[in-house]
Amino acid sequence: MKIAVDFDGTIVEHKYPKIGKEIPFAFQTLKMLQEKEHLLILWTYRAGRYLDEAVEYCKQNGIEFYAINSSYPDQIMDETISRKIDCDLFIDDRNVGGLLPWGEVYQILHPDEGTMNFEIPAKKKSFWKR
Repeated sequence: MKIAVDFDGTIVEHKYPKIGKEIPFAFQTLKMLQEKEHLLILWTYRAGRYLDEAVEYCKQNGIEFYAINSSYPDQIMDETISRKIDCDLFIDDRNVGGLLPWGEVYQILHPDEGTMNFEIPAKKKSFWKR
């Protein structure tokens, strides 16, 4: 499938124009979807340097997208092309009902694989509580 994924509020917490903290299990799930040969499209409001920062942040976390704000790589968007992209589904925090937990997103797309057991990273103790 071609899956369009939003950035702010979906992969990371809303902090635009800054980059927020990762939404738990976002990158882990996106990597698993890529392993299943899904094509991921970054579909975001971001443009210019803010878009470049988001793309680089995703690369640093192991995700390179099939296309960015377009239906396919190297597509040039202009007023003759609809901004609606060609994909099978969208993953976005603005869905009716909001963003599902990433483990549930994966299970909906791959129900035959059973329950996802994502490990929750241990929180570091603060300097003062050591």
